[in-house]
Amino acid sequence: MTELTELSYALDTFYFLICGVLVMWMAAGFSMLEAGLVRSKNTAEILTKNIALFAIACTMYLLLGYYLMYSSSAGGFLPSLGFLLGGENTVASVTAGGDDAPYYSMRSDFFFQVVFVATAMSIVSGAVAERMKLWAFLAFAVVMTGVIYPVSGYWTWGGGWLAEVGYSDYAGSGIVHLAGAAAALAGVLVLGPRKGKYGKDGSIHAIPGANLPLATIGTFILWMGWFGFNGGSELKLSDVASANNVAQVLVNTNAAAAGGVIFALILAKLWFRKADLTMALNGALAGLVAITADPLSPTALGATLIGGIGGTLVVASIVLLDKLKIDDPVGAISVHGMVGIWGVLAVPFTNADAGFGPQLIGILGIFVWVFAASLIVWLILKAAMGIRVSEEEEYEGVDLAECGLEAYPEFSVAKVHGGGIGRSQSGYTAAASVGHQPHTE
Repeated sequence: MTELTELSYALDTFYFLICGVLVMWMAAGFSMLEAGLVRSKNTAEILTKNIALFAIACTMYLLLGYYLMYSSSAGGFLPSLGFLLGGENTVASVTAGGDDAPYYSMRSDFFFQVVFVATAMSIVSGAVAERMKLWAFLAFAVVMTGVIYPVSGYWTWGGGWLAEVGYSDYAGSGIVHLAGAAAALAGVLVLGPRKGKYGKDGSIHAIPGANLPLATIGTFILWMGWFGFNGGSELKLSDVASANNVAQVLVNTNAAAAGGVIFALILAKLWFRKADLTMALNGALAGLVAITADPLSPTALGATLIGGIGGTLVVASIVLLDKLKIDDPVGAISVHGMVGIWGVLAVPFTNADAGFGPQLIGILGIFVWVFAASLIVWLILKAAMGIRVSEEEEYEGVDLAECGLEAYPEFSVAKVHGGGIGRSQSGYTAAASVGHQPHTE
């Protein structure tokens, strides 16, 4: 019996770690997606943001965030302050603990949770692309990953007050995705739109991305990584019931993504009269976000429908935000925010243990906290160091202004300016706006 217990512990720990690796791979997906959906002159900077935010998230969650999220009393509102990870499980605690024994390593739990934090922060990166100062963004990442996300995470997965009222969110449609979107929305509102995005007459100018093949690769990487995101949230694999649950979760995750693509593509064709690739990409991500709140309870066909509704919502949301002049270059607020809300609200339709009341309370609690806290931080950063690059730097591209190099130097041409040699970007002159803007035609 002891040997079997230790084998199960090892298997579940290994499964948890591998799922964490898959979620870590989503950082590459976000990087490629965002790099494909910004102008070529802003590519190096967006890649720098993505690798730096991942490193900051890992460090801040190690130092502070993990303790805030998982080391506080049940049912509370304010988490306990503490640092680092604490001790690890022992052979005695595993083999002699009975039903209450830990069944995976605490270090594997931290590793799995820390890549979720980075995912939430990656959502912010794309929404504020092409006009935010790099170091202001990284300063916000410190607070977001060290404090803001862990507090609402404690309320839910850490056993705080939202968990007590019955809020249900299997892998984080609200806890991760809505939180990231709320922080992004606050930043976008303080930052303002990119130059040239909206005309004085109310017109909306579509700004295409530089590399749609790269954006497509990024979407497929995210799709793949999501199997770890949702599958790992089962937390266990070593018994028949858990193994069957993991299989159902992966089937439903895949089905929802497929439904999101199909519904988004059909709506784009009906609405725009074109098969819009960017809407198809966002449809896939919307389907994944929608099913994340409960990828276990629905049937595969039900998951397809949940993802399909998410794909429909994301198309409508992208157009709506543009009409409201909320400039989100990669559609992150729509994908993770609007569809994150739908995912949370969809849970009671297939899970009899969940109710609409607790789900609504969870949505409001997470959004209000993350949006308000983020808004305060953004405003402080704006006053202290400024958060937006100059108009000239935005025109020339933040690659040179913030990083001193270009992702595509062969696209730069030398021009003579009054006897001197200057550099300017050729080719793409507008930033990516995920989605076609047919209403401007």
